[in-house]
This record gives sequence, structure tokens and C-alpha cells, in this order.
Amino acid sequence: MPAPPITRTPNRWLMLTISMFAQLAATVFTNAAPALIPNLHFERGLSLSQAGLIAAAPLAGTMCTLIIWGAVVDRIGERVSLLIGLSMLALSAAAAALAGSLVLLAVLLFLGGAAGASSNSASGRVVSGWFPPHRRGMAMGIRQTAQPLGVGLTAVLVPNLVESHGLAITMLTVAAVCAVAAVLVAALIVDPPRPPVAESRRNGSSDNPYRGDRDLVRIHGVSIALTVPQQTAWTYMLVWLIATQHWTTAAASALVGTTQLCSALSRVGAGIWSDRIGSRLRPIRYFAFGSAIAMGGLAAFSGTPLALTFMVVVSIVAVAHNGLAFTAVAEIAGPHWSGRAMGAQNTGQSLTATAVPPVMGALIATAGYPVAFAVAGCCALLAVPLVPTRSVTPAASAPAGTRRAR
Repeated sequence: MPAPPITRTPNRWLMLTISMFAQLAATVFTNAAPALIPNLHFERGLSLSQAGLIAAAPLAGTMCTLIIWGAVVDRIGERVSLLIGLSMLALSAAAAALAGSLVLLAVLLFLGGAAGASSNSASGRVVSGWFPPHRRGMAMGIRQTAQPLGVGLTAVLVPNLVESHGLAITMLTVAAVCAVAAVLVAALIVDPPRPPVAESRRNGSSDNPYRGDRDLVRIHGVSIALTVPQQTAWTYMLVWLIATQHWTTAAASALVGTTQLCSALSRVGAGIWSDRIGSRLRPIRYFAFGSAIAMGGLAAFSGTPLALTFMVVVSIVAVAHNGLAFTAVAEIAGPHWSGRAMGAQNTGQSLTATAVPPVMGALIATAGYPVAFAVAGCCALLAVPLVPTRSVTPAASAPAGTRRAR
């Protein structure tokens, strides 16, 4: 489908809203599978490990194609990439509703996750491209809230829907959400302007940003390191509250939900802060150090009421950097490489997020919560010196990638 002709500059806030909805739709699909575990276990007789394998299929598909979709976005543009990915996502969800076997269901969930990975790079590129540098941090912070909002929506929608109406209706509902996102993208999204390749070659902005410069690799490493305390807190906060702080399940769930909301807002606040001080990377360094301090306090005071404060702080602070890192990657990589760079950024975080729960679970089982929290704090501390310090503030009128983000 050809892109709509640009008769005037699109409303950047509309671009942000549609991009957020595209990311939210992909998140709903990916997180619908884990929400199906009770149905697969109790109604269909699968063991928890078998149900968990099916639930992991969309995430596995996403991790396999993040960099590939980034390259596609760099080549054919944001709107077409989003449209293809979301259309395939809707078809995969609809087909999963009609799947006659659990093996086919797992395959379709994997394919859907692979298609949904398009939204990670493409929607981020739309936002970074249409917002000027002095507002880009805030805009990308808002865009990054699509993930926790999508997780929350799925947690409310899918378990109740599958219990009352079954798997088929649930997956058809997910397909409808993805189809609506595809229609909105087709009708409203406009690709942000990019300099011609010939011009970019002349000024060097189309060169491989990984060649001869370690800033992008260092940012990837920072985000991987900070994923460890983030996933440790998010994964084990509920059971830690119940087992060590003696909270009821209802009270613990309410606190977890509240911290999720606060973590979403922290990404927006971090983006606004970075815009005001003209730096993406300096706040990341502060957040990394804050995460290390909070995790260290949690380890030191794990058996006391004071630990609760540290747990809440680390659940919020450890994720605040996400939008800033994503924005910095887009700005440093340039308009012809940011898709692949964003894909690499998300791949590293996704692989780490997949590994942290079982590794930390084994560590908690053998050595206890304090040791696991201390290890997570050390990972956050390692991130502090990894944050790049050498770069230049983007020009106020420049599109993402023309200068470096300080």
C-alpha cells in the first residue's frame, strides 16, 4: 500500500499515539500467551513446563527477528514495516484461534511474535523522527509506556476472557486489536523525513555506526546490565512480599500493580529531564548508580521492614533508563542504521530478561534473597562506567541520527 502523500507536516502527537498503539498491540499478543497458562494447565491437561513452553513461543519469535526487522525498517521505511508486521500478527492470532493442535498453536504464536517484532524498531523510529531533539526524550519516554500498559491490559483482559469464552474467542479478540492497529497505521502513519542515501554517503551519516566507535555497544551493555535488577525485582517482588514481608496476596498484587504504573511514569519523567538538560546519557548514569544503591540496600536489609522501601525504589529506578537508552541509540546510529541498532538494543535486553528469572530463581533457592539481590546490584554497578561520556548534543532542528546524543 503506497504511503499517503504529505500535504502538510503530520501532527507529531498523532504519530506518537498510533505508534504507541502499534507497540501495545504487539505487547498484548506476546503477553497473551503467558496469560493462557491456567487454561492450558487446568483445562487442557498440560504440565506447567509444557504450558510454559507454549507461553514462551511469542517471545522466542520476537527475539529471533528483532535485528532482521530493524534492517527491513532501514530499507523500506517505518509505515510499510509496521503495516506488514501488524497484518501478519493479526493473521497469526486469528489462525491460532482456529488451531487444531497445541503444536500448531505454539508455531502460530512463534510466527506472531516474529511478526510483532516489527513494532519495536518501526514505532520507535516514527517517534524519534517526528519529534525534535528538545522534545524527543519525553516523546520516547511516553512511547516506552506502551509495554507496561500492554502488560496490564493483557493481565486484565485475557485470563477473564479465556475463562468465560474460551481460547478461540480470546485469540480472535487479540487478532482484532492487532487488525485495528494495522488499519490505523495504514490510514494515519507517515514516515518521517530521511536524507537521501547519496547525501548521507557524502556526509558520512550512512556509515556503519558500530565501525570504529564503541558508544552503541556500550549503551547496549548498559541496558543489558540494568535489565538484571529490573527483571529480578519485577519477577520476584510478589513472592518476596508474601514470603518475607508476610503480606497477603491481594495486598502484594496491589503494590506490584502500583509500582508498574510508577515505572511507566518514570520513563516519561526521565525523558523530560533529559530534554531539559540536553543529555540522554548523563541521567542513565544516575539511574544505574541509583539502581545499584537500591539493590544493595535491599540485599543488606532484606529481612527488615526497611527493605520494602528499597524494593519499591529499585522497581521504579531500574526501568527509568529504557526510553533514554532507546532514544540515544536512535540518535547515535543515524537515520539509515537506527532500525538495526534498535533491534540489537531490544535483542540484548530480551535475551537477558529471558535468562534472569530462572538464574535468579536458582540463586534464591540455594543462597537466599539477599545474595540474589546483591548480585543484581553488582550488575547495576557495572553499568555505571559503561555509560559513554563522549558525545555531542543533537542540533535543535536535526532529525534523529544527524548528531550524537550527549
